[in-house]
Amino acid sequence: MAGLVPAISLRGPKRDAWHKAGRDKGKAMSKRHWEDFEAGSVAVYGPRLVTREEIVAFAAEFDPQPMHLDEAAAGATLLGGLAASGWHSCCLLMRMIADGFVNETSSMGAPGVDEVRWLKPLRPGTRVRVRATVVGTRASNSRPDVGFVNFLFELLDEQDNVLITLTSPLMLRRRAAGAAA
Repeated sequence: MAGLVPAISLRGPKRDAWHKAGRDKGKAMSKRHWEDFEAGSVAVYGPRLVTREEIVAFAAEFDPQPMHLDEAAAGATLLGGLAASGWHSCCLLMRMIADGFVNETSSMGAPGVDEVRWLKPLRPGTRVRVRATVVGTRASNSRPDVGFVNFLFELLDEQDNVLITLTSPLMLRRRAAGAAA
């Protein structure tokens, strides 16, 4: 997808294991597992330019409300102008984290999303990034081969304003089932 780049910032004790795997083109790398994620680790993915055309196209297909389809109609809403659907913002966030790191892990999906907050409108012409923070990890009580990594994902604009937050656990395969965590 146009506009995506690898993580541009990463902090935390396991940053090399979390982010380096899979970045060297042409080399076979093992996927990252539950053990590679540590509370407090942070990575930023993007930027990605959001266009008026994609905002309107997404809205026309999935969320046909005036504030997402037409500038004049949007001006009369609480948003005060054309803005992406919150669901469009969530889809952009998902694509950026999938390209940024999820597809390079032993991900087994997620049991759901704990919370989504739409804090500020996403306007046409905005370059967004995603900040992914590991909030915590725990081994599964029922499946010794699975661990959960709880994330706080934040969609940021160019000025580091947080547009949306999304918290969700990611299920990852463990390297050694039932090994001490």
